[in-house]
Amino acid sequence: MKKEIWFGLSILVAVVIGVFVLMPAPSQMTNGHLGLLMLALIVVAIMLGFPTAFTLMGMGMMFAWFAFRSRAPDLAIQQTLDLMVQRAYSVMSNDVLISIPLFVFMGYLVERANLIEKLFKSLHLAMARVPGSLAVATVVTCAIFATATGIVGAVVTLMGLLALPAMLKAGYQVRLAAGAITAGGCLGILIPPSVLLIVYGATAGVSVVKLYAGAFFPGIMLATLYVGYIIVVAKLKPHLAPPLSEEDRIVVLPKYAEDISRTFGSNVVRGLIAAIKGNLDPDVPRRTLANQLFIALLPALMFTAAMGLTYRTVTAPPEAISADAVEMGTGFSDEDAKSESGDLKEPEQEGGLKEPPTEGLKEPPATVVEKKADPVADPVAAPVAAAAIAAEAAPAERLPAPMGYWITFGIGVAAMAVFYAIFTFVRLEIFKMLLASFFPLAMLIMAVLGAIVFGLATPTEAAAMGSMGGLLLAAAYGRLNFGVVRESVFLTAKTSAMVCWLFVGSSIFSAAFALLGGQEIINQWVLSLDMTPTQFMVMAQVIIFLLGWPLEWTEIIVIFMPIFIPLLPHFNIDPLFFGLLVALNLQTAFLSPPVAMAAFYLKGVSPPHVTLNQIFLGMMPFMVIQVIALILLYQFPGIGMWLPELLYK
Repeated sequence: MKKEIWFGLSILVAVVIGVFVLMPAPSQMTNGHLGLLMLALIVVAIMLGFPTAFTLMGMGMMFAWFAFRSRAPDLAIQQTLDLMVQRAYSVMSNDVLISIPLFVFMGYLVERANLIEKLFKSLHLAMARVPGSLAVATVVTCAIFATATGIVGAVVTLMGLLALPAMLKAGYQVRLAAGAITAGGCLGILIPPSVLLIVYGATAGVSVVKLYAGAFFPGIMLATLYVGYIIVVAKLKPHLAPPLSEEDRIVVLPKYAEDISRTFGSNVVRGLIAAIKGNLDPDVPRRTLANQLFIALLPALMFTAAMGLTYRTVTAPPEAISADAVEMGTGFSDEDAKSESGDLKEPEQEGGLKEPPTEGLKEPPATVVEKKADPVADPVAAPVAAAAIAAEAAPAERLPAPMGYWITFGIGVAAMAVFYAIFTFVRLEIFKMLLASFFPLAMLIMAVLGAIVFGLATPTEAAAMGSMGGLLLAAAYGRLNFGVVRESVFLTAKTSAMVCWLFVGSSIFSAAFALLGGQEIINQWVLSLDMTPTQFMVMAQVIIFLLGWPLEWTEIIVIFMPIFIPLLPHFNIDPLFFGLLVALNLQTAFLSPPVAMAAFYLKGVSPPHVTLNQIFLGMMPFMVIQVIALILLYQFPGIGMWLPELLYK
């Protein structure tokens, strides 16, 4: 029997033995103990292979009937059926869940637009001089593609088809190659738009928008740690990740580029300007050369536009007092202003409320802009009005730019100078490949995530925009046809049905667990330990980490998060920060045997000589990196909380 099966059976036996040891005698069992028994049976049933959603529903209805029967035996069946209907309806009426099928549909369409192959090829050419360039390009491609899809299985499968043969051909160690693909592919459950964050937000009642903003930098941090580990390993042990051969680095240049390189040198800007002036090749129109020069100058144009927009933002003058506020102040004299500078006082009441004077209606006073105040009729209002008119007439002075802006500007100019000094025609071709593969994907990502993070659209509306963008991308690359749309719709319906039925089952399970009093027993036990918030947080994350070995992230979120969430207010823990830690922690659910789905996805498309044990061993170092990232996020909460606090004060 395989080691993985023995490992799974040993965990299963440990759960069963733990249930019998910890449960009291049958004569002393209460409804709360029945709730804990239900929780243990759920874990055992899932590990035996029963469908998670229907196991949750079945166990929940059975134990809910026990709970209702102990109170009103005659109404137990009716109340159980009512509970099932109410919980199912509450899931159906949750509009946050609408974004799940839309994001999944967008992911499947982008996957079929054939962008990832071009992106991987251009990235590994651009990073040819970086140690472990193929593995680094794999992680970066996975991170970018995860931002557009969020589907772990699709990313791991595609990168297994593209990157694994290339790395094995280049002489990479099987374990390092497998670890880079599986770890990079799992970034989709953390980097927005992540289905996990939507599920957690709906379960914990946390804003999905804030979760997306908070998960952005932790996702980048984790991908950066992966890349750093690969570079260090490739530098210390080059035989594990050999550099690309000269043949693999060859980039075919157009004829005019070769002619310009021979005549004017390999520098792009200098060579193209000289070719445009001298009309080097009559067969190449100057318009073509001008277009190539414009493409080469795009980084400088983007830098100039970004710094110009930043300058206007940081030097914007303070807002002037509005004319309405000035006019409201013109009815008070100096004595009135002095008297009002102290504490607020109740108006004097002489005889109670009185009718307003009935001297006839009068025209409202003209605003400062419309009418110049008469200095004779109103000596108090005249100076104020004159000052307001002068303030409106004179343009407001801009603030001086801060020193940080000029430091950034200087560093950017120096970087641009170095970039264009080494910008050859070979690099121009690689840059054009990146533009063709990454730019459309970047536009889609910016449109979707930008609309969500900056509050321009709800996650559901942004997901609809992303689905339309996926259709347009597939059409632009000639991949949109009836078969692609039909397959994408079928896979979307399958994934969405799984998630929604999980929600229905977890909702029924949570209700039964609360009715039996299991949550109350757990709360009392945790509070009796008299733990500090730090100790509780460590205990919770260790439990989630261990649960990631036998269970998938969906089961952990829908079963165990309703147990942890009610305890957070007692320890004064922000559910948003807790959710970011959980999302980072649950990366292990896809990398930890025996249920490590990423390993099985990769094994399904890898050559026969790549064994499952090699894939598991390759994932272990990246699991250690995930633990390090989790510790960094806990020690420096600003990594995840800075952006939500900045945008949503």
